[in-house]
This record gives sequence, structure tokens and C-alpha cells, in this order.
Amino acid sequence: MILSIWRYSHLTLAISSCLLLIVASVTGIVLAFEPVMDKAQRFHTDGFDTLSVAHVVPVLKEQYPGIQEIIIDDNDFVMVKYAAAEGGDQQVYVNAATGKILGTPREKRPLFLWMTTLHRSLFMKETGRIVVGVTSFLLILIAVSGVFLVVQRQNGWKHFFSNIEQSGFAQYYHVFWGRLSLFFILAIALTGTYIAVYRFVPPPQKAMALIDEENIQEEPMISADAFPLFRQTRLAEVEKLQFPFSDFPEDYFFLQLKDKEVCVNQFTGTVLAQTEYTTSYQLASFSLRWHTGRSGSIWAIIMAFTAAYILFFIYSGFTITLKRRRSLVRNRFKARDARVVLLAGSESGSTFKFADAVYKQLVKHGVKVFITDLSKYQPFPQAGHVIVFTSTYGQGDPPSNAKKFAEKLATIPLPQQAAWSIVGFGSRSYTHYCKFAYDVQKLLEQAGAKELLPIFTVNEKSPQDFSDWLTAWTRQTGFQVLMPRELLEAPIGLTNLSVSGKTAVNEEQTFMIRLKARQLKQVVSGDLLAIYPKDDHRERLYSVGKVNNEIQLSIKLHEHGLGSTFLHRLQTGEKIRGRFLKNQHFRFPKKARQIIMISNGTGIAPFLGMIAENKKKIPIDLYCGFRRRSSFALYQAFLDEQMNKERLRKLHLVLSREEEQEYVSHRLLTHKSGVVQALQNGAVIMICGSLSMQNDVLKVLETISREAGAGSCEQLMESERILTDCY
Repeated sequence: MILSIWRYSHLTLAISSCLLLIVASVTGIVLAFEPVMDKAQRFHTDGFDTLSVAHVVPVLKEQYPGIQEIIIDDNDFVMVKYAAAEGGDQQVYVNAATGKILGTPREKRPLFLWMTTLHRSLFMKETGRIVVGVTSFLLILIAVSGVFLVVQRQNGWKHFFSNIEQSGFAQYYHVFWGRLSLFFILAIALTGTYIAVYRFVPPPQKAMALIDEENIQEEPMISADAFPLFRQTRLAEVEKLQFPFSDFPEDYFFLQLKDKEVCVNQFTGTVLAQTEYTTSYQLASFSLRWHTGRSGSIWAIIMAFTAAYILFFIYSGFTITLKRRRSLVRNRFKARDARVVLLAGSESGSTFKFADAVYKQLVKHGVKVFITDLSKYQPFPQAGHVIVFTSTYGQGDPPSNAKKFAEKLATIPLPQQAAWSIVGFGSRSYTHYCKFAYDVQKLLEQAGAKELLPIFTVNEKSPQDFSDWLTAWTRQTGFQVLMPRELLEAPIGLTNLSVSGKTAVNEEQTFMIRLKARQLKQVVSGDLLAIYPKDDHRERLYSVGKVNNEIQLSIKLHEHGLGSTFLHRLQTGEKIRGRFLKNQHFRFPKKARQIIMISNGTGIAPFLGMIAENKKKIPIDLYCGFRRRSSFALYQAFLDEQMNKERLRKLHLVLSREEEQEYVSHRLLTHKSGVVQALQNGAVIMICGSLSMQNDVLKVLETISREAGAGSCEQLMESERILTDCY
């Protein structure tokens, strides 16, 4: 419910301010170039930051006898206004240290004048300023609501800048660029709003109103370069200095600084009156400089890019919305007549395309099929098969169009003859991978649903995962549904990798291969490498270890294995293409007091990289299971080296076909007291390898952890003290 409120608020605010934001962004991009062009002029004063007003005043007064004002603009250029001897007022940029003329101010370009008026008030004067101010405030609300949507999507504040699930160009970059530009968008919106609001704030009191003209003294007379205030004030602190118009005592120097304005006796140099600027006035001045980009060329360019991002967000936001709208299909058959029912739960619409592909093929074959959202679950009296395609949102939550499914299921009976299948979509980089799909499975079990297949999961919209489910489902049902053509191609934008080394296959048909690539900074041990051996949709995933800035894989060669055979045939120097998938929930815990690593077979691969990464020498105990000691020979030299470097404390080699003939779960029981002590000391346990090994280990750990007073394995997993990556 809360998520829906934020989403609809975000969309409503965007729609209501769309046209005004487009105008503000386009004009903002153009206007950002004006301060950049102004800054490019070479009108700088030597030693500007160290010059005092006392030094500058006599120099400029001598050079320009009719001087009226010294103005310091936003570029820190010094401009002098003076009455020329030949008549008329003149304005020139000068070097304040010498009085030398550097250039003359030029009139504001017509384009920038026109754009400024449009940007500020839409040519509607005061009414337009109010409208623009309201638009700036709406942009604040859009940004804030967007932040909460990202927090929900990324599983909380802690993962705000973590890996983003690939869900289409528009949605991916809507979040990606939104996070990076958030600060700058808020800077534009907040300063724009404040500037608009400040117009209705009464101006601060002028210092000249506080002068006691009857008590102005003319003695003792001193020169301007000896005025105490002028000697204490740097030119960099000045915004404007007005000179006296005459020699009458009532005329004075008017000094406008960044934080106050001061009236100074032209004869004695004493302060006649001064007024401190209010906080609201200084904030308005600050807001104007930063909103317009006058604070610096780099900031002006950033403002231009930010305005461009806003245009992109408008485009991508509406693209996402339209994509969701396209998920609404017109069924050819009524729900009451459907033989096959497809229920889709999709946040962005990407999951829906998989369900839609099945729907179209079934319709083509003359099957009475009905497709709808999970939230629109209703009676399906003729249904023989029901398929649930669903993604997971945020911290294991249902997508927006699936929130009412549990409520509907509680009141609407299941189709009596229907066999149910569930396909979950998600990313293994998230802790709550496909959680909602498993929640649906529990709901259906409680309702007494007939299960056709065990639950299938599709990682990162993998065509191979989906193909595996489709193959199993068609075998069970007899329907002739083929893998959709649009899903058969390999992903675009793959990374090029080259083979830097490979070992021979040992007697257990295992080998290691090392790969290198130009960009590996973002890859860490525990991430996954996806390769495409036939350059099609068939994807193979391998857990990686990163050692010496190279990717290291441990591979079990299978006789007809698509991925393992492909990798085994590679020679040093050959190139392949692949992509790295973030495995956020299986990372080396750098802040742990102690780590217990448990693996069997090739599951040791990511641990090799993590151990090499252990430069802080956190105590690590490695339990690794193999069939024979010869299987371990591939890794022994490396692990011995790491022990010598004190990056690995203890190595527990467990052999199932030789010597003790036991498994890692048995060895953990043997070392029960040590594991109990480790858990009590806050140790993190990591498990990588086969699912059967994981299940056996978790059973043992359940007993040990309860004895240690550390709670259940489920609680330890939720607190990220047990991390698993098994297949």
C-alpha cells in the first residue's frame, strides 16, 4: 500500500509538472552556458584574494578621477563605473592592483535575455514566477518520492548505491542516473524554490537609514588608504563600493560586503552605520549563485547535465509507465471458458513479456487461454492449468499488480482440476531472490493446490532458465510451445575476456582457467560470470575468484557439458565474451571477526579469491571437501602460500573416498566445540558448492548454532552471518 502511494505520487507529480519541467530544463541547459562563457573572459585581478580595499581605493581613484562605484561580479572580475572627462558614464573591467583596463562589459545576448525571462516567469511576470516556484517545489517532491522508490527497489538504504537489476534500458537508467544526479536535482529544486519564496520576504533594513547625520564629524581627517575598515577588508569580501558624490559630510562611502553593508565617513573613516544581512537574505544570495551556475564553470556544466537528466527522466518515466500499460492485454476468451490461465506479477512489465510469449503461442494453437494480473485472480471453473509468472519487488514484496493475490486467494476457491506451475523472476544479486514466488508457492500449498512442477526461477531474465522451465512444462502438458524467438539471442554489450592460463584436467575431470579483461575493477570474488558457448540464449554461470586482477574459475568437465566443454577447448590467448553478474549477498565480510568457509568440489573457486583478498588477516578456517587428495592438488600450492602470508589460518581437507572417508558436514560435527566458540564470537559462515552439501551442512549448523545460543540458521541467514551460494 505504501509503495503504491509513493509510485502514484511520483507519477502524478511528474504528469502535473511535465510541460513546465521541460521548459525549465531546456532553458536551464541553454542558460548554463552563459556563466561558462563569462568565466572564459580574462578579466582577473592579480592577487585578488589578498588585496585590501585600502590598497585598491587610492589606485583606482587616481586612475579614474570621476569614479563612482567598484563592483565585484560573480566571476570575481572588478568593474569600475566612472564619469569620463569627455562626458558620460563609462564602465570598464580593470586590474584592481594597477588600475589597468582589461575590457568593457558587453550587453547581455538577446538569446540569453529571452531564455532568462522564459525560465524565470514564462513571460507572465509575477504570476509566472509563482508558477515556476511551484514547479521547483514539485520537483523536490518528485525527487523525494523517487528516493523512496529506489530504497524500496534496492532493499533498503544500505543498498541504495548497490547493483541495479537489469530491467530494460529505460528503467535501469532511470534508477542509475537518478541516484547519481539526485543531489544536483535537489540543489536545483531547493534553490529555485527558495528564490521564488524569498520574493515575498520583506527586504532587510538599509544601513543608510540608521545614520545620525547631525553628529557626522569631519575631523580628524585621514586618507582612505588609512581607514581601519578598508585596511581590514579584503577585496574578495566586497560586492560593491560606492564613492561619495560630493565633499559634503552627508555623503559617505557605501560598502556592500557578502554578509553586511556599511556606511563609512569619507573624512575620518569611522563607521557611520552598518546592518548585518539576515540569514534569509544570505541564503537567497547563495541560492541565486548556485541555481544560475555563477559559482563556477564546473558547477554550471553540472547544472546543464542535470537539466538534461531531468529531460531524460521525463522520457524514461513515461516509457516505463507506457510499458506497464502495454502489459494490459485483451483476452480472446472469457475467464470462465479458459483451459489455461496465466497470472502475471510484474513491476516494470519485463516479466510480463515472458507470460505474453506463452500466451500468444497457446492462442495460435487454438488453446483457450486467459492472461491477467495476479491481483485480478478470479474464478476459473474450466482451467486445467494455471501458471504464475512473477517477479519480486524490494525486500521480498509482491509487484504492484500482485499485492491483492493473497487476499483474493483467501476468498475465491481454486479451480478443482487445475495443475499449478510457478516461475519466479529475479536477480541472484539480491538477498530476497524470487522470494515472492516462494511466498505464492506457500499460499497455494495452504490452499491445497495441485502442483504440476516444482518452482522454477529465472535469474536476470536468463533465456536458458526460462527455456528449462518451458521444456519441463511442455513435457508434462503436451502443449507445443517453443522458446520465443525474441528470447533466443545472446545479450548485447558483453565483455571481452582472454584466456591467460589453464591447467590440465585431473583424474576427477576438474581444471582451472584464468581469464583477464580490461575492466575488472567492479568485479569481486563471489560474483558470477555468464558465458554463451554457442553465442545464443544458452547461458552458463560460474562463480568467480579474483586473484591478481584476473578471474579464476574452477570447472568440472562433463562429457556433454555445453559450458565446461567450451571452456576446456580454449587455448591461452583465445578470447571469449561474457558478462559479470553482481552476487551482492555473497561477498567477503571484511568486518567479520572470524570467517568459516565451507565448500565441496569446484565450490572452492570464490573462496580462493576471497582468501587472497584477506589483507587484514581476519582469521579464516576453510573446510573443503573432495573425493581424493589428488583432486585437491590443483589448489594446494596456492592455499599453502596464503597460509604462509597468514591470510588463511587453518585448512581442513575432507576426503570422501580416501583416508577418513567423510564429508564436510561430518567434520563440522567433529569440530563442534570450535564452531560453537566461533559463533559466540560473531563469526560469519560461508557455504559454496552443491545444494546437497549445503542441506547437510545447514542441518548440522542448526544444531550447533542453537547450542551456541546464536539462534536458528534462518535467523543467522537473515542477519547475514550465514552466506550461501550453492546450485
